[in-house]
Amino acid sequence: MKRLTRRRARALIRRHGPQSMVFRRRVAIGGGAVSVGLFALIFASAADEASSLFLDIVREHPYLPLLLTPLGFVAIAYVTKHVAPEARGSGIPQIIAAKSNPSEAVNSLMSMRTAAVKSVLTLAALLCGASVGREGPTVQLAAGVMAAWHRLMQAPMRASMVIAGGAAGVAAAFNTPLAGIAFAIEELAAAYEQRMTLLVMTAILISGMVAQGVAGDYIYFGVTGASMPFKSALVIVPLAGMVGGFLGGLFSRLLLLAARADNTPMLWMRRNPMYAAAICGAIVAVLGVLTNLTWGTGYAPARAMIEGVHAPLWFGLAKFITTAATAIAGLPGGIFAPSLATGAGFGNLLRWVFPGEPASAVVLVGMTAYFTGVVRAPLTAVIIISETTVSRGLMLPMLGAALIADQSSQLVCRDRLYHALSATFTTRES
Repeated sequence: MKRLTRRRARALIRRHGPQSMVFRRRVAIGGGAVSVGLFALIFASAADEASSLFLDIVREHPYLPLLLTPLGFVAIAYVTKHVAPEARGSGIPQIIAAKSNPSEAVNSLMSMRTAAVKSVLTLAALLCGASVGREGPTVQLAAGVMAAWHRLMQAPMRASMVIAGGAAGVAAAFNTPLAGIAFAIEELAAAYEQRMTLLVMTAILISGMVAQGVAGDYIYFGVTGASMPFKSALVIVPLAGMVGGFLGGLFSRLLLLAARADNTPMLWMRRNPMYAAAICGAIVAVLGVLTNLTWGTGYAPARAMIEGVHAPLWFGLAKFITTAATAIAGLPGGIFAPSLATGAGFGNLLRWVFPGEPASAVVLVGMTAYFTGVVRAPLTAVIIISETTVSRGLMLPMLGAALIADQSSQLVCRDRLYHALSATFTTRES
């Protein structure tokens, strides 16, 4: 009996001890999740500082962006192309592409070199007024951090951990753990495997808890607590869903045309990326100087509209154009935050159509519809907006608008944006 006990103990040590694959994988997941939370907070703080610095420059020299922004676009596009081509764009398509071959992606799409270059270039884009967000780059950075921990612990990188790392980045970036889980299921894992559920959720929740523990229980857009009467929702929700989904689908279609269309203008832009970046930068600069509202993520005007402050009716269109121009230029940077700001602008238009309805509620429903039209992930859209505004009483109207928007978006753009863009990336070693 004693020999049997010793034998079992040795077997347990081999299976679960410090040298076992199970132990190394758990350490990699735990260490990676903690690191993702910390890296996300550092990156968020740096992004906020870069945006503030640019706005300070604009206040002192209102017309300087007419030169700074186009030149900045060209410089960033040049560095991206020659130093880290895998860092271009959002970062989410890269992680979707990495799932197909994680062992190779750790050397290219998910390498720490790519993640570091992308982080620096995203900050540079914010410093020149580009309409980018930090959430997409945080997703790629998070997956890179998770891959680095797996390499350190000599544990193979699996597709489930690619998903966990990317979704943990969303959770930490917005301080929204539930949205991270929804994003993992809806956007990153097209064919979700039940056996990886616990590992993925553990990594997401750990990164979210670390971010929350260090930064505090902050609410991204502030506490709104908006609600909408049932009779009003019966009219506003279908309209918001149809129009918001259509506009979001139009945005996706424009980006996909720029990425893969074979007509003469699109081919010329892809063959002459520096000229394309200069043109796109000029568009962003002119609109920014004229409006003084479309720079960067659009966080401040979006929050103001959510809180009920009146904003110009043209803001949504202007932000739509600057975000599309920035994305088409290929600059490293996400479209999450700019799309939320554009959605707020669309919601602000709905306020004009329904002046007697609760302003914050109308803006949030419009934001949800447009954002869903772009990313085609209705559950993620509803959860991320409800968590960032504490508007749980508005979840049913937002869900209704999101589901309608998901369908109307497909009338304009059949392909899901991130998944279609992932086809432009490979997992071969750089």
